Amino acid sequence: MKRPSKGDNSGRSSFETRRWRAPQDDGKQNVVAPREEGSTRSGVQNVSVTPDEAGMRVDRFLQARIPDLSFARIQRAIRKGEVRVDGKRVDANDRLESSQTVRIPPLRLEPAQPSPGGDSASDKTRAFLKSITLYEDADVLVLNKPMGLAVQGGSGTTRHIDGMLEAMRDMHGQRPRLVHRLDKDTAGCLLVAKTRFAAAALAKSFRSRSARKIYWALVAGVPKPRQGRISTFLAKEQREDESMMRIARHGEEGASHAVTYYAVVDTAGPSLAWLSLKPVTGRTHQLRAHMAHIGHPVIGDAKYFSRENWELPVGMQNRLHLLARRIAVAHPRAGVIDVTAPLPPHMQQSWNLLGLDAKRYDPIEEAPAD
Repeated sequence: MKRPSKGDNSGRSSFETRRWRAPQDDGKQNVVAPREEGSTRSGVQNVSVTPDEAGMRVDRFLQARIPDLSFARIQRAIRKGEVRVDGKRVDANDRLESSQTVRIPPLRLEPAQPSPGGDSASDKTRAFLKSITLYEDADVLVLNKPMGLAVQGGSGTTRHIDGMLEAMRDMHGQRPRLVHRLDKDTAGCLLVAKTRFAAAALAKSFRSRSARKIYWALVAGVPKPRQGRISTFLAKEQREDESMMRIARHGEEGASHAVTYYAVVDTAGPSLAWLSLKPVTGRTHQLRAHMAHIGHPVIGDAKYFSRENWELPVGMQNRLHLLARRIAVAHPRAGVIDVTAPLPPHMQQSWNLLGLDAKRYDPIEEAPAD
């Protein structure tokens, strides 16, 4: 597998892997009975469970396969014994195995109502996701998430990556799934699984901490020593209308251990340092909280930057200078996915202003894995 060379700042991974076709049903094809006004009745279908669908609940499997059918109708068909798996009755919460045959009874499907604008909204969403794609194959997608775009929805957040992924739902009803998350104002590599199989494999890699993530940050001051390990406990604290992470004691309720390696890549005098960061754990706001803890908060961090009498250099934007620069993780099929994201516009502007070279050697690559 080909890895991007050091200093490659093109933003595109040179990783190559064998492309896999999505498994196709090998059961009987869908037979459609004569149309009735306003609806369509399907014939009996016998469909095979693909490897990607193994482990799904029976009701969720049917919901994915027949998106036009209400969930209540699916549940009723299962309860009445109309749905069979390998010829036997099942419960809605039973889990399916690869290659099992699911009998789907004749069902009345309501035709989808066209939206006033046709599919233009979905087309635009797919085009946007393609424009920020760093790497893609049949199982995996790596996006270059822009600064300011949320990964998931929340209070008052309606535009986010998770919602956009709905536009990529495939013919089997499967939609891509988030594997991990980035803060709204953090730019860079975001890993997405396109199949259930990939999601399970990548989730396992993250749980075992075998996925390797490297971040770049511009911070206030120059840390001493220039390379080090930060190990603390973090706990969430509610402050007025926002929550943030604080340093906690071992054993304190809600506290989680967090470990980060850091290395100074370059400096701009005594007031600014370009750091490369390698989180071992993945706690909320871990890097931002750890940098503030050692007295070198990330530039543009409205939540954790608390240095007094500190002024932003002229010409720099007061935005979070934190980039998910690189991610390397075992591919669900074979080989390794190793993808690098370019500096976002506001950080590139700062690098140019300070005379920093993005091709400079990154010492964090030598940091331990734990």
